[in-house]
Amino acid sequence: MTATSEARPRDSLVLAAVGDLHVTDSSEHRYRAMFEEISARADILALCGDLTNFGKTREAEVLAEDLRSCTIPTVAVLGNHDHECGQPEVVAQILHGAGVTVLDDQAVEIRGVGFAGVKGFVGGFGRGELGAFGESAIKGFVEESINEARKLENALRSLRTERTVAVLHYAPVVDTVQGEPPEIFPFLGSSRLAEAIDRFDNVRFAVHGHAHRGAFEGKTPGGVPVYNCAQFVLSERFDRPYALIAI
Repeated sequence: MTATSEARPRDSLVLAAVGDLHVTDSSEHRYRAMFEEISARADILALCGDLTNFGKTREAEVLAEDLRSCTIPTVAVLGNHDHECGQPEVVAQILHGAGVTVLDDQAVEIRGVGFAGVKGFVGGFGRGELGAFGESAIKGFVEESINEARKLENALRSLRTERTVAVLHYAPVVDTVQGEPPEIFPFLGSSRLAEAIDRFDNVRFAVHGHAHRGAFEGKTPGGVPVYNCAQFVLSERFDRPYALIAI
């Protein structure tokens, strides 16, 4: 269960994971070759949000065209950029048409491995986590963070697989946002997501995006590995913009 560029163990599956593609109207065929390569090197693909730049219909269509070159099962979560135009359901529908399972309120089992995912939300980490106290606007903000963690927990609970992977956009731990300006740490994720993950013994690891200048590896307080799969992080660490992780 390690990130690897080596040959896979015989009894394992390999997950390819990448986030923050930020596809624009003019990104036609930008990722087609990458998806073809991933199909040859991995068994399953996870897309970790911010798949489009503004959540426009055309951006989602451009991405869907490239995704049709991917021949392995694909799961995804949306990111904050995919919500920008206020039509995340349209983005999800277009991706679904290209064969992608968009995780949110649902979980899925693929080749004996469970996948549960949510976008996640901001809120901060550890002692710096924002609490629901004071103005109603603050309470609403925190409630959104709690709701995303609750959705993740419910999806994980619905799975009965021995191996499960959590797919997120926002970070669940502070480890993988290290390298970003400390002032914006609270806007990059929430410890509540890690708390949901740590309630389940079968979660092998979590993948996320969003922190473009963050670190690749971290762990939840319960010891579950977490990988920041923003393509910008991966391109600096590997010779490719996606991670390969043995499940």
